[in-house]
Amino acid sequence: MKMADGKEDPAVFTSTSLPSDPRLLATVTNAYLGTRVYRDILHINGVYNGAVGDTHRADIPSPVNVRMMVPGADSLAETFTLNTRTGTFSHVLQATDYRATHQIYAHHSLVHLMAFSITIWRSAHTTQPITVQLQTPFVPKSQDLDLNQGPDFQGAQYVYGKTLVPEVEGGPCPTVHMLWTPVPQTLTLCGGERERSWEFLMAVAESEEEVKRSYSEGLALIAAGSLHSSHVHAWAMLWRGCCIDLDGPLPLRQALYGCLYYLLSAIPPRGNPGFLFHGISPGGLSNGTQGEDYWGHVFWDQDTWMFPNILLFYPEAARAILEYRIRTLEGAIRNAQEQGYKGAKFPWESAATGREVCPEEIYGAQEIHITGDVLMAFEQYYCTTQDQKLFREAGGWKLVDAVAQYWCSRMVWSEEEQCYHIKGVMPPDEYHYQVDNSVYTNAVAQRSLNFAADIARDFLIPVPEEWVDCAKKIKVPFDAEKKYHPEYDGYSPGEPVKQADVVLLGFPLMHPMSSEVRRNDLEMYEPITELDGPAMTWSMFAVGWLELKEVQRAQSQLNKCFSNITEPFKIWVENSDGSGAVNFLTGMGGFLQAVLFGYTGFRITRSSLRFNPALPNDINKLNVTGVSYFGNKLKFTIAKEEIRIKVIESHQDPLAPPLEAVLEESGQRFPLHEGQSISIPMAAGWIQKSSTEIF
Repeated sequence: MKMADGKEDPAVFTSTSLPSDPRLLATVTNAYLGTRVYRDILHINGVYNGAVGDTHRADIPSPVNVRMMVPGADSLAETFTLNTRTGTFSHVLQATDYRATHQIYAHHSLVHLMAFSITIWRSAHTTQPITVQLQTPFVPKSQDLDLNQGPDFQGAQYVYGKTLVPEVEGGPCPTVHMLWTPVPQTLTLCGGERERSWEFLMAVAESEEEVKRSYSEGLALIAAGSLHSSHVHAWAMLWRGCCIDLDGPLPLRQALYGCLYYLLSAIPPRGNPGFLFHGISPGGLSNGTQGEDYWGHVFWDQDTWMFPNILLFYPEAARAILEYRIRTLEGAIRNAQEQGYKGAKFPWESAATGREVCPEEIYGAQEIHITGDVLMAFEQYYCTTQDQKLFREAGGWKLVDAVAQYWCSRMVWSEEEQCYHIKGVMPPDEYHYQVDNSVYTNAVAQRSLNFAADIARDFLIPVPEEWVDCAKKIKVPFDAEKKYHPEYDGYSPGEPVKQADVVLLGFPLMHPMSSEVRRNDLEMYEPITELDGPAMTWSMFAVGWLELKEVQRAQSQLNKCFSNITEPFKIWVENSDGSGAVNFLTGMGGFLQAVLFGYTGFRITRSSLRFNPALPNDINKLNVTGVSYFGNKLKFTIAKEEIRIKVIESHQDPLAPPLEAVLEESGQRFPLHEGQSISIPMAAGWIQKSSTEIF
């Protein structure tokens, strides 16, 4: 698709054919419902079937799985388009005398609705009837639900039923209600008509009342001619508040729009979403049936890889992710008890309850860094929003306290080394297990304890001495001779590594180290990290090299990510050989961080949002619109010589001090007022609350 200036629109992906592997079809999802186009099932956020170890997203039969055909027609041109600006997938059949368009979407703001439309338009010179066929393999049955037919409602068919097996014994089996417009086998544009559209609606909810209310609302919008336009408007608002664009290579721009589209598709809409959000799994809502894409479970992928991007633009959606962790805290407390520890141990794989649902026991038992990863998301949120209510009133402090208790109880004192050890773990690098003192695990535990103590002080809660002592005296392995961090006790340099592990100390952990050590870690682990490992790895090497201002080395790492992006709809695969999860949001999250935290040098600290940009040669300008900080929305324009910063919206407390930008080297300060833009040289600095009002 061409833009007004004749250039290709980087946000619209068009093809004349579909990928041969159906897993690589575009997805249409919102925070509640999701499917791949032309797939016979869809999924609902938080609705799982099967006991622990077999818990997977419940398959719901999909009435929107419809293909449009015109049998026997000659010279039909066919195109398939994913428009990420409007969150719409379309299929167009173009003949000499007519055009038929099929559009499908998951409504962004009315999350209980999915819909599709067929429009037939004739050119002026014909009068014969035009008929398209609709192929719909839909059967209202499911392997995961006991479905019953209910009475029709406002012209819609109705089924409802419960999942078959609860996640934990005696736990709830969610009920699913679905209404949909029946789909005929053919649609005909009569001889006298120039154009006609047919709209088909589906509503899914967990109560009869909600499904009927949503379906009626959808019908009213169809009657007003504004169902699709209200969805498009919701996406336009989403993009207005958050965009990354750059003057640079088209494939990079397309990759950014693709990553943002798939990630934004998964977050709750602004304002009250009207349902409990159950987090984001590595393959999103379109995937996660039994035996596929980690069964739709939630991992550290959400908190470490996707969350920072969401937080930077949409703190409300970030908060919904944290609320999911708070709601599953009781399950995490049970996990810790069962392993003989205090506090809360978040599951390696989480579904609806927070109990461990990983099919293989070793990960749940040993890959414990996730508990620190969850808390790091809480810390980043607190540092950018100062939202004390989440902690004081909504259960956040209880979670912080429980995580700190867990880490203290998981450590053992070593008389010999005079420090605390954490033994018998699997680090992020899953090639190794039952190791002692994984450097990443111990550093993230230390960060958890420091944050817990900081927040206790902010809230005037006495800080347990044990937290301070454990944080200060935990072993963080370091080789003083080679000046690098060994992955764990006894690690030999050169041992292969599955994925980014030690390099995560620099970012996102921001563990204190010199540039020399940071460089040594990157150089030590880069050549021995699995080339075909998970897609998010190379983006973290890229961030490291950008930090050291080695932009060419950073680019060569980031370029490796492109082998995980498939055509034509920019769906990511977990491993570059096509194996692993598809629609791999984790890899997309890492890639976005390479740009959002790498090119800009953004770092979230306790008192400021730091920046220190580094742009590769082939990028002349980077625009990041909608960065949220203390109730303000900022736009950063980074060019080769200067940085422009503008406050585009301010929702902050009128009594709160305004923001200012500070340059690191000179200490020069620039007040930031809504609607005004400042220009500063391309250099390191930070944004903070104004320390004194400057006039």
